[in-house]
Amino acid sequence: MGVTDQWGLVHRVSADNDNVTMNRSVVYALAAAVLFGASTPFAKLLVGEVPPILLGGLLYLGSGVGLSITRLIRDSAWNPPGLLPSEWPWLIGSIVFGGILAPVLLMLGLSHASGSAASLLLNLEAVFTALIAWIVFREHADRRVILGMLAIVAGGIVLSWPSGDLSSANWLGPVAITVACLCWAIDNNLTRKVSAADSLFIAASKGLFAGMANCMIALSLGVTAPHADILLTTLSIGFVGYGISLTLFVLALRGLGAARTGAYFSTAPFIGSVVALALLNEVTSPAFWIASGLMGLGVLLHISERHLHEHTHTAIEHNHRHVHDQHHQHAHDFKWDSSEPHMHMHLHAHITHKHPHFPDIHHRHDH
Repeated sequence: MGVTDQWGLVHRVSADNDNVTMNRSVVYALAAAVLFGASTPFAKLLVGEVPPILLGGLLYLGSGVGLSITRLIRDSAWNPPGLLPSEWPWLIGSIVFGGILAPVLLMLGLSHASGSAASLLLNLEAVFTALIAWIVFREHADRRVILGMLAIVAGGIVLSWPSGDLSSANWLGPVAITVACLCWAIDNNLTRKVSAADSLFIAASKGLFAGMANCMIALSLGVTAPHADILLTTLSIGFVGYGISLTLFVLALRGLGAARTGAYFSTAPFIGSVVALALLNEVTSPAFWIASGLMGLGVLLHISERHLHEHTHTAIEHNHRHVHDQHHQHAHDFKWDSSEPHMHMHLHAHITHKHPHFPDIHHRHDH
């Protein structure tokens, strides 16, 4: 099956290929949640060794340094990230909101709120991410997606619901944590705008700038650096739990959009709890199993989503790694050895067709 565009090129439309691409994006999102969630218990073991604000900075710094080295090894040289001039403000904004403001606000909140209250409030990130995506950026969501989001968030609330009295916490802590969640939600949606570019560069940039900023803040407050072995361990956890996780998160944004990616990623606290059970010998509670069921239901609702209708792609020019599928049937103005995937600036022609899709970088159309 195929459709012909204004250049006379036939676009192959394969439902199987679309499903593979969408399923791969779901795997990216869940893998990002697994790595980030699993890193939390390991980071918790370091809290007594490294002050919280410096710990956050070192985790981000490990992410940025590790990904930068990985990118240099991958490319055997420094290559441009593929960002258009109009996309740089989106990346800078995401770094400011998600890499600098949010961690500082979180540390401020943690110093004025109980850990249980903080865990409960952190579930707001997924809610804010979805609301901004749906209201501001007009990302499509049907009833199944909304119900799945509600189930996942409800699971997070049950998982982190405090057993004690919250009245002792003053207003500054909860407000700071809530604003931190809002900053991360803004970050997620701004990152969505540049998710077509090199994911390693995006994630490395966030890690480097956020890590340096938070470490400088910590050192200016008189915090001393940890011993070499603790420093290396912290940087390594940051590289895996923050860096690789963020890279996968960007890839998921590319294929799923902000709201769906945020929903999948909000399962990270549950995954962290599972790891904590094995690592820290913690015991389960009825709330854990209720949360497991709710989050499982939410993920199932999202995975079973099927969005299919005739839609129109307006002409657009951008740069990202791609293969010549139904959305990439273009000629090359340079010598090409037929290797795929490859990356170069390319033009998408105006085209109308019908196939299953998510609000990825090629399907941000109105409904």
